Amino acid sequence: MGLTELSDAPRAVKSLFRSVPIVAGGLALLFVLAVTLGADPESRIPALQDAAPPEPIMPIPPAPAADPLKLALGERLFADPRLSADGSRACTSCHDMRTNGADANRHDKALDGSEVPFNTSTVFNAALSFRLGWEGKLRTLEAQAESVLESPQGMGANVDEVLQRLSAAPELAHQFKEAYGHGPDKANLLDAIATYERSLLTPGSRFDHWLGGDPAALSAEEQDGYQLFKSIGCISCHQGVNVGGNLFERQGIFHPLVSPPPEIVRVPSLRNVATTPPYFHDGSASTLDEAVRRMGNAQLDQTLSDQQMKAIVAFLNTLTGTYRGAAVVAASP
Repeated sequence: MGLTELSDAPRAVKSLFRSVPIVAGGLALLFVLAVTLGADPESRIPALQDAAPPEPIMPIPPAPAADPLKLALGERLFADPRLSADGSRACTSCHDMRTNGADANRHDKALDGSEVPFNTSTVFNAALSFRLGWEGKLRTLEAQAESVLESPQGMGANVDEVLQRLSAAPELAHQFKEAYGHGPDKANLLDAIATYERSLLTPGSRFDHWLGGDPAALSAEEQDGYQLFKSIGCISCHQGVNVGGNLFERQGIFHPLVSPPPEIVRVPSLRNVATTPPYFHDGSASTLDEAVRRMGNAQLDQTLSDQQMKAIVAFLNTLTGTYRGAAVVAASP
């Protein structure tokens, strides 16, 4: 059929001919795309090609904004022995805020002198974990505070009795009224403590400086340790802003790790880990070197060489942050 006969052609045929410029244009576009995608990688868009994958660990953020009156009240309550049944201990008895936010004991003592079953975890950066406690049974800082207040292994107190003691202290009752508009009650007691605990973040580690773009913040050995930490699989459980604290894991996947239950624990944070011996929920590893070797064997089926262990420990030491401008340090035995 000639083009001169198009006027006599069926409508479908006319439509086909009219679409030829569009089809041709589309084929030309596909040709350009094919040439572009098939070009040498060096000639592609630099922003797409040069973008590095994000690191699986993120820097600690600044502490959240908080009402200064509630914050000051929470800090005072954290150190107040009137929160315990017999007035013999405060939160700071097991969580030393001058050092590592915990203590150096394998097991702390209950009010009756018996050992508590789990090693005391640091309160630093606890607010960044998705669950609280070794078994991860508690979802909020308020719930954790209430649990510790009432537990015989913690403060062994009755909350109503604690509130009576606090209300009987004029200065403290006034501080509650200034912060909350009325005297002590269960809700504002727990809120004040939780507000303080949310402030207990430790930014400023050398590793966070490295994440922020300072290549000199880590030595070559520390960077090698981080790469090894990722390549052998430690990063699968220890990642995110808290380098852990965001999932549950079975202990002893390949080989036994610890003997007492629970078998499944909330993965602990590795922030400030170099300052928080002893390690594991039973406190059975007295040094970080020992903990790294045992974890490699039990959780990853890896027998680490001395050089590998040393490199990973060097990296872990870079996770030590600062609190109120001073480096976090280990507690005295």
